[in-house]
Amino acid sequence: MQIPEHVEAKIRALAEDGKTLNCYIYDTKPMRNKIKNLQAMMPEGVEIFYAMKANPHAAFLQAAYEAGVEGIEIASLGEAKKAVAAGFTPNRLIYTGPGKSKEELTWCVEHGIRTVHIESLTEAHRLHHICEAYDKKQDILLRINADFDIHDAQTTFSGGSKKFGVDEEKLDEVLPQILNLEYLNFRGLHVYAASGVLNVDDLLKNCELVFQLTQKIEANYSHVHCDIIDFGGGFGVDYLETGYDFNPQAWAKGLEKLIHEYQLEGRHFELELGRYLAADSGFFCTEILDIKESRGKKQVICAGGINHFRRPAALGINHPMSIVWMQRDRLHPYQEQVRSEQVYFGGPLCTGADKLANDVYIEAADIGDIAVFGLAGAYGLSMSNQAFLSHEVPEEIVL
Repeated sequence: MQIPEHVEAKIRALAEDGKTLNCYIYDTKPMRNKIKNLQAMMPEGVEIFYAMKANPHAAFLQAAYEAGVEGIEIASLGEAKKAVAAGFTPNRLIYTGPGKSKEELTWCVEHGIRTVHIESLTEAHRLHHICEAYDKKQDILLRINADFDIHDAQTTFSGGSKKFGVDEEKLDEVLPQILNLEYLNFRGLHVYAASGVLNVDDLLKNCELVFQLTQKIEANYSHVHCDIIDFGGGFGVDYLETGYDFNPQAWAKGLEKLIHEYQLEGRHFELELGRYLAADSGFFCTEILDIKESRGKKQVICAGGINHFRRPAALGINHPMSIVWMQRDRLHPYQEQVRSEQVYFGGPLCTGADKLANDVYIEAADIGDIAVFGLAGAYGLSMSNQAFLSHEVPEEIVL
């Protein structure tokens, strides 16, 4: 991984102040550029929402706001309040995710949120009771657990038994009951099949199957019109540095062709993008505290571990990484070092699960150098076990 010059300069400046370095560095320019590029290439009717679960830091919300996203996809009341604090009005928020509480749904009704995405019949009734008490109608989408999935995806959200949405085969049982709830205004469907997809054809196939499902529903229920179709996200990021990245322009062209083929012009198509927008705007930087050889393999121990950067261990992958060589004085004559070998990177936690990277090839690393993990702008600090062992929380530095 090549560290941008301005990022490396900041790392070196921070590392020279005498304090053990362990931080995130954010530069949201790549995120802003991605949003602008996507807006320029997408077919008419496609609306981009920032899925703030990827990174809820104020700098990322500000970047999304200033780049002109349609709104924010939230999954909690806490996220809703952060989005509003960043300047997004409630009518620019869409609320997804299972297990929405009475308090959360009440806030949505009180503040006039754009859409609530219904995950079950119980959730529909819970929301309806609240709307009835306030004498206010609420626009909703119905999330469907489609009877298909994307096999090569990093994470799948449909097919099989899932906590997300209503099973496709139960639609004829559930949909009529939801349509009869007078305070809920059905606007369309939410079908999110998978996350972290790199193959454009796989995601386009998902769109085609969703369009077929849309046509089926509208044919069976003559008074139903799916004005909004939410595909979720799914645009993948090349964490493994294979050189095979997701091609959004090819996806946009394919989607435009499908919209015309299925005669769905004039509809609204929502994308909830988090990882794809935020990942390359962040770097996790942590100082190497120790290096030791253990039964034929070097163990590199860093100031931060899964308590600060959990994603590599949680998903079982290595992030792109580089070493910033600091040329520190040796502490003793027999001090270990890494030279052209496969090594393990871990943190200071008292658990064998504290993995930052494994079997990663490193040209050179010494105690006092800074290990820098790229594509850390999404699912970094907020995804991590920050309270474990009560280590100091790393600073988040915005360039």
